[in-house]
Amino acid sequence: MALSARLAVAGVSPIISLIAPDLPFDAVSIGILGMLPTAGFALMGFITPQFLRHLRLEPLLLIAILLAVAGQLGRALGTNVTVFLLLSLLTMIGLGMGNIVLPPLVKKYFPDRVGLLTALYVTLFAISTAVAPQLAVPIAEESGWRVAVGIWSIVGAAAALPWIIVIVRNGIKRRAMTRPNRNSRPIPGPRIRPWRSPVGWGLALIFAGCSSNTFAIFTWLPAVLIDRGFTPGQAGSMLALYAIIGLPTSLLVPLLLARMRRPFPIGVSFTLMFAIGYAGLLLAPETSSPFWVVLFGLGQGTYSYALLMTNKRTRTTAGSGALSGFAQGVGYSLAGLGPLLFGLLHDLSGGWIASFALLCACLLALTAGLLMINQPRMLEDD
Repeated sequence: MALSARLAVAGVSPIISLIAPDLPFDAVSIGILGMLPTAGFALMGFITPQFLRHLRLEPLLLIAILLAVAGQLGRALGTNVTVFLLLSLLTMIGLGMGNIVLPPLVKKYFPDRVGLLTALYVTLFAISTAVAPQLAVPIAEESGWRVAVGIWSIVGAAAALPWIIVIVRNGIKRRAMTRPNRNSRPIPGPRIRPWRSPVGWGLALIFAGCSSNTFAIFTWLPAVLIDRGFTPGQAGSMLALYAIIGLPTSLLVPLLLARMRRPFPIGVSFTLMFAIGYAGLLLAPETSSPFWVVLFGLGQGTYSYALLMTNKRTRTTAGSGALSGFAQGVGYSLAGLGPLLFGLLHDLSGGWIASFALLCACLLALTAGLLMINQPRMLEDD
């Protein structure tokens, strides 16, 4: 599931120029396309916790996978920009539901290995984010953009298979038991209200800050680099480099944070990497661009930070699910305007400085969230 979760997000922007002859995207529609991941993730952040009170985690994840697969196949066949955007939203709704369900699944099945499992699936996020932009242009040039857009659905379909087996086995076990297993039922207990806790709002600000930066870069980095003299293929490779640089931080950050009571210094160091990398990309010579892409690529460690803290600041599976839904719902809602405003500021100013200044303002919100969640307190205690 983690391997499939970012292929659909990062695989379109590098081939927008190849899609344009069939589907005429402009600055506004590209900005809307960049907003859809955060919009879908935010929507499901608010809705999925309600589903969790009535459905088990496993079938909910399977539904999420199937929605994402259907959206990817459908938009590959889209006949106009509107259809493409609507089916992209369906894809992001499926992926957003999966985002919410993964942390409580880790807490349910691996309560004593939360750091390790979080590191594993966030690392697979990074790998999938890098693979899509690196291969999208060659696949589109060889087989057409529709194949390049739809091919990633194969990975999602493969992700569904083991969960089907798990669901069937659980059903057989429940029918064989005279008394239902408490762990097989939907998440029990009283309703948890994360909006009443600084933990909830702090984590929401972290998701808002890191997501607004990450999705704006996924949407616009190729355009920024092409303006600086890169070819579309080179710009796609730089986007892949940005994505793959998130891999070491994705692997190491959860393992380090699992042992720290107050992890603020690690979080703020990633925030500074974002800011310094942006300044270098705008002000330094073009030949040094790969170095700056690597530097602000390391800032993606804030996403691993947020996912790990979802379980580190909760005591129960119910708390993890509630916090995951609230923080990602609010965070992605606030981040949703990032890619659109980034493009509009470029159109209004004729350059990229105002656009990157917006991202730096989002980093201030991220830093505030890091401070709010730094204290070793649990959501359920509030």
